[in-house]
Amino acid sequence: MRLLFIEDDIALQQNLYAHLTAAHYLVDVASDGETGLFQGQEYPYDAAIIDVGLPIIDGISVIRCLREKNIGFPILVLTARDSWQDKVAGLDAGADDYLTKPFQAEELLARLNALIRRSAGQASPLIKNGPLSLNTKSLQVEVDNKAIKLSSSEYKLLEYMMLHLDEVTSKATLTEHIYDQDFDLDSNVIEVFIRRLRKKLDPDNSYGFIETLRGHGYKLKRLD
Repeated sequence: MRLLFIEDDIALQQNLYAHLTAAHYLVDVASDGETGLFQGQEYPYDAAIIDVGLPIIDGISVIRCLREKNIGFPILVLTARDSWQDKVAGLDAGADDYLTKPFQAEELLARLNALIRRSAGQASPLIKNGPLSLNTKSLQVEVDNKAIKLSSSEYKLLEYMMLHLDEVTSKATLTEHIYDQDFDLDSNVIEVFIRRLRKKLDPDNSYGFIETLRGHGYKLKRLD
């Protein structure tokens, strides 16, 4: 999952960046509202974490501008202000949830995971598709109740496809959501990871989890 993280407190920014990347998120960071707003409009994100008290353009204005442009990824607001008016302002601007500083990184991760799941129509951390299951909290993947060991990139790819079951997704889109902005979109690395996932998840092709649609991309079939 690819995140936009807008926070001007450098210590907090670096601390949360470490936690988010350890949880297999791809994170683009901005330190002011103007830069963050530009990134939010230019790149495809699965969610955003936005601080209220940002320089140049404040966080509430950033959220409002994104929503006015019909950019709908879920947004978690961070605020040092504990008044109910500030929380209401964030939600009214278009945020989906808020977290008051100070907070534990584990709570932020839990809220963020919940927002992304809900936006994909999933209520539980355990996402199931026939014999295949993926737990977004424990990062555990199983087929027929047997644990499957995946690399970080393989996990990111599978998680994105599990949250977009039965959707045809292009190689470019998959690359944008699991690699940083400088990655070569023409690379065949997605094809390599798709082959690895097929081999690990379904070595004898009993289920045919992943379909290739020539010229369009890939689809993880819904088996439920």
